[in-house]
Amino acid sequence: MLSLPETILSLPPQVTRFAPSPTGRLHLGHAYSAYFVLSCARATGGSYLLRLEDTDHTRCRAPFYDAIRDDLAFLGLSPDRETPAQSTRMGAYQAALSQLQDSGLLYPCFCTRKDIARSVTAPHGPDGSFYPGTCRQLSDDERQARMAAQPYALRLDTKKAAARAGPLAFQELMHKPGSQTVDYNAIDDVVLARKDIGTSYNLAVVVDDAADGVTLVTRGQDIFAATGLHRLLQALLDLPAPRYAHHPLVVDDQGRRLAKRADDVALGTLRDAGWSAAQIMAEALGRLLQDGAKSP
Repeated sequence: MLSLPETILSLPPQVTRFAPSPTGRLHLGHAYSAYFVLSCARATGGSYLLRLEDTDHTRCRAPFYDAIRDDLAFLGLSPDRETPAQSTRMGAYQAALSQLQDSGLLYPCFCTRKDIARSVTAPHGPDGSFYPGTCRQLSDDERQARMAAQPYALRLDTKKAAARAGPLAFQELMHKPGSQTVDYNAIDDVVLARKDIGTSYNLAVVVDDAADGVTLVTRGQDIFAATGLHRLLQALLDLPAPRYAHHPLVVDDQGRRLAKRADDVALGTLRDAGWSAAQIMAEALGRLLQDGAKSP
């Protein structure tokens, strides 16, 4: 197991989860992330769950479900139990959306990505253009007319949501350890229900973590910026707030975050080439250190 910081070692038993999407084979970054999740569970005397995040039916493929389980077993990282896949929980996501909608915190959006990109009024955040609020300004009559005539997404009215929730914070145990105040100015009017899928990652992951009893969310540092939004959704939906531990990322030779399309770091490719589980984990840890981050 990894040498973990005292902020994690001092915790009572924690429920953690590894939550990949079956849109491709796992890679070295997934191997480290699953190892980190398992280490946190074992160090605290808790449990380690596997959840397959498969709401995006346009990209998920049947062979990858078993491939994920097989890769984890090969590495000695099989979970204590597997939770229901996201595709079985659409009713729960719809119930959460209805709760937010009944509270007046959602509005329909008819804009395409090109519409937003073209908008000269769109403010910019760390991940690109923020939504400029075009459809937030529509009258109820115009919304109803357009909803009857064209597809739409549902966006969170962050200003209203912030006023409803009030000041919030979340507990981070690794990346910037300590209590983190939620900065509402950094939260976009995000899409919570997509036109083609019916939910979004941000909504589904919050509902799932509560349903699965997750008390420690462990994931890469690239998701840290979304945690304020997740904490806001938890407050609006009356869900418990877990602790968070955002770990360093495994990177490629150019220092970039790994992606499923990079076949040379796919666990299946390495296994076919004769790599052992120990060699794969050593490679993952070595690439983590190339990023200038110390292994926890």
